[in-house]
Amino acid sequence: MGSCFSAFIYPALGVIGMITAIVAGLLMESVHLHWYYAPIVLVVIAATVVICNIGIGGLHRVWQHKAGKLHAPAQMLVMINCIIAMQGSIKDWINYHSQHHRFADKPGDPHNPFESKAWAWVGWILFRDEMDLKRPMPLWIKNSAIIRVCDRNYNLLSVLVHFVLPAIIYAIVWAAGGDLIITLLIHASVVIGRAIQFHATVLGINVFGHLQMPKWFTYTLALLTGGEAFHDHHHDEPISILHLPRKGFWNRIFDYNGTALLIMEKLKLARDFKIAPQFAMVPVKARK
Repeated sequence: MGSCFSAFIYPALGVIGMITAIVAGLLMESVHLHWYYAPIVLVVIAATVVICNIGIGGLHRVWQHKAGKLHAPAQMLVMINCIIAMQGSIKDWINYHSQHHRFADKPGDPHNPFESKAWAWVGWILFRDEMDLKRPMPLWIKNSAIIRVCDRNYNLLSVLVHFVLPAIIYAIVWAAGGDLIITLLIHASVVIGRAIQFHATVLGINVFGHLQMPKWFTYTLALLTGGEAFHDHHHDEPISILHLPRKGFWNRIFDYNGTALLIMEKLKLARDFKIAPQFAMVPVKARK
């Protein structure tokens, strides 16, 4: 039920909230919609996509593939962003992804698109085997108190972040006589942004990322996944905090999960990062 909620019900609530705010503004004289609400909505959606991805970037590249170490403040940031992104238990996330890499596109892959694209999209999330969920905490993250505590209290933390905190914000805005319509629009934008990122990952990467797709599609998907969509590169060199070469402005834009990790390293929030050889410098052809 929780998986169905995060994949479909919660996104639907965001769309309903957005439609409700717009309809109220169009039909009710007491409610006013301003032109600048539109760019605010777009910025909030985009910011939410980025925030969710930065959490998944740390989870995937550092915790999953052991491409470095995050200090406590960075671990907290990654955990909070993963809760916003509704990524579920870190233990289960890593166990499933480890299995995916062991059996990629073969029998045993938990989301093999060549067996069923619908299953690779959401089937494996909605109908998980209870035995899979009983796997122990991976040894390399077992010593992180932050991961253990957050994983143990994931449902409680999710309720606080996704329901209690918004309710408090609505109450404060109402008590202060603020604009509840723009508050609803911003809240709906966060929910929709989270949904866009979620399905860009589970549909875009788990399905399309394992198929031959046009370059423009891959780069568009990269913007929605923080660079995780460069999946061929990732399977070739999984132990790397970068999915595109380190040098190059646009590389750092399209692979902004890697860029965020480089910034954490500069701020002394992380260390011992590993970068795949082909990503550590500009390829020779690119320098000509």
